[in-house]
Amino acid sequence: MQRRTFLGLGGALFAAAALGGWSLGRGAAAQPLLLSARNDADGRHYAVGYRLDGQAQFATPVRERCHDVVPHPALPLALFVGRRPSRESYLIDTRDGRLLQTVASPADRHFYGHAVFHRDGEWLYSTENDTREPGRGVLGVWRLDGERLLREAELSSHGVGPHQLLWMPDGETLVVANGGIRTEADSREAMNLDAMEPSLVLLRRDGSLLSKETLPERMNSVRHLAVADDGTVVSGQQYEGAADDAAALVAIKRPGGAFQPFPLGETQRLAMHQYTASVAIHSALRLLAITAPRGNRVFIWDLDSAALRLDAPLPDCAGVAACAEGFVVSSGQGRCRLYDCRSAEIVMQPLTLPAGLWDNHLRLA
Repeated sequence: MQRRTFLGLGGALFAAAALGGWSLGRGAAAQPLLLSARNDADGRHYAVGYRLDGQAQFATPVRERCHDVVPHPALPLALFVGRRPSRESYLIDTRDGRLLQTVASPADRHFYGHAVFHRDGEWLYSTENDTREPGRGVLGVWRLDGERLLREAELSSHGVGPHQLLWMPDGETLVVANGGIRTEADSREAMNLDAMEPSLVLLRRDGSLLSKETLPERMNSVRHLAVADDGTVVSGQQYEGAADDAAALVAIKRPGGAFQPFPLGETQRLAMHQYTASVAIHSALRLLAITAPRGNRVFIWDLDSAALRLDAPLPDCAGVAACAEGFVVSSGQGRCRLYDCRSAEIVMQPLTLPAGLWDNHLRLA
């Protein structure tokens, strides 16, 4: 679930009663709310919300650097997930930035930077590392009780080093990118580059495995994901092998098909410098967008034909999310941009948001 949606009236009233009487109205805001992690010039960490017209909604100081952001499907709150190997994540009221809860990982776990709320809004699933058995993938299961997330259970990710996870269109099946890299507690140093185990996994909410697929290159870490409304899954990889190896840095799994390389042009693959960051799909326009910060490039393809629509420079490009017009992309060094993809020629528009220091991912709520 990449963008915020609303429950039907009956479900919303049930959720409001169960979760403590929240007001579910978004108000009359004309602009989507961009949620992301951001630093200041002194390296301090913030969870921030800005309207796309540049209006600041909040900037909440947090102790640890965050990675992805998970908006609730109905309530005005979001979880800013700690960057691997963080032991903290932050539940924020998106109306005013109030810190509702500092969510601590269990003693023998740390967060891997991503999570998802279930569509009913009551349950959240987070990717985690079992530090007693470094690299063993765990999905933490949390229940939202009022303004707090409570740990209820955990599932296996059926792999090593799980990174991003998302819902398939049925809302009951999870797709998980197992990065395949073992790390110890409080460390980002890879322990198993000679024996990596990356995989793409589909599993039910009860943890039962539906499928597990791999790419040909063992050192090709499956990291970030996007899911289209028709069930097409795209993954972005970060290759840990030689700089001149021809690794599949983008892969796709179409409905009923196998997990396989997406047909990149060699110019684009080389420009990625063996590293992709954020992935987004615009289901209505049937477009795929990926950022490659090492190459300072943002790419957009036709999802069905794999035709390249855009290959554009953007310094330290970071997060990308689909919006009505196309895609919004943030940058660690430059201005955030909107790419209007509604016509044959994609038009770039700089956004009046603070420039630079944006981190990793963004979500529109």
